[in-house]
Amino acid sequence: MRQSRIVSVGAYRPAREVGNDEVCALIDSTDEWVRRRSGITSRRYASADETVVTMGEEAARIALSRAGLDVSEVDTVILATMSHLHQSPAAAPQIASRLGTKCAAFDISAACAGFCHALGVADALVRGGCAEHVLVVGSEKMTDIIDPLDRTTAFLFGDGAGAAVVSPSDVRGIGPVEWSSDGGNHHLIEHSSSWLDLRDKPDAEWPTMRMSGQEVFRWATQHVPEAAAAALAKAGVRADELAALVPHQANLRIVETIASKLGLPPHVAVARDVVTAGNTSSASIPLALDALLSSGEVAPGGSALLVGFGAGLAVASQVVTLP
Repeated sequence: MRQSRIVSVGAYRPAREVGNDEVCALIDSTDEWVRRRSGITSRRYASADETVVTMGEEAARIALSRAGLDVSEVDTVILATMSHLHQSPAAAPQIASRLGTKCAAFDISAACAGFCHALGVADALVRGGCAEHVLVVGSEKMTDIIDPLDRTTAFLFGDGAGAAVVSPSDVRGIGPVEWSSDGGNHHLIEHSSSWLDLRDKPDAEWPTMRMSGQEVFRWATQHVPEAAAAALAKAGVRADELAALVPHQANLRIVETIASKLGLPPHVAVARDVVTAGNTSSASIPLALDALLSSGEVAPGGSALLVGFGAGLAVASQVVTLP
């Protein structure tokens, strides 16, 4: 059976950088409080004309260019997003069209675990012979779905997009995915109300994402390291053989806890893109991966452990070979 690997990544970050002071002015907080709680110093906010589609397109173009592929060679576009504001149609076909192709295209809704879910699907498509080259995109405009006055979430989130090209390989470059869900705890991260309220209730407000921060922290720091360790076992890779850990950039405290519980040695690079990008949901892993590679902190060919987790509750993890 043929295998698959990531051959390139790309990233798009909006130009506007927003520091903690600007965010804190609306939530009666301070820069020191935000740094202590999340490790975040700044994040990027998209402009009115930067959307899930346009940002995803730009990240995809970079990934395709780095892969040396023409868009005509792409069989499938998979978009992971939780902030596309249209119930239908999906955004992935629009990204494909803007790139210049009419290939298969669809969205995946798994929130912050979305990119790892999409990568698992892409791996299966290529290994199964259903696709030759798959473009996996994570794109989020979180500023459209959060309440800037909500003290529990406003300081956490940012906007951006990342992409990866998955292609055939002689050796396995994307390990078996370890994924699961915990729907009984869906209420820990959910919108404040449904679209029906907005339609049927005269005084209803725009639904925004809400989160029970302490409960989510406890869930993530308990279950995510377990999923990450299981992904390592499935791939037959030891923690000390990794070149990098690239977890969803939820907040720095969770990132550091995952790294600690996995017992990673000092030579393993740990992605900390959250410090200057905030939490970008499904875009956070490809953005962080691109940052590690672009900075030279990790070299191509090493093994990286990816682990996404968030609303659902959902978690997905796999070991990949760095492009």
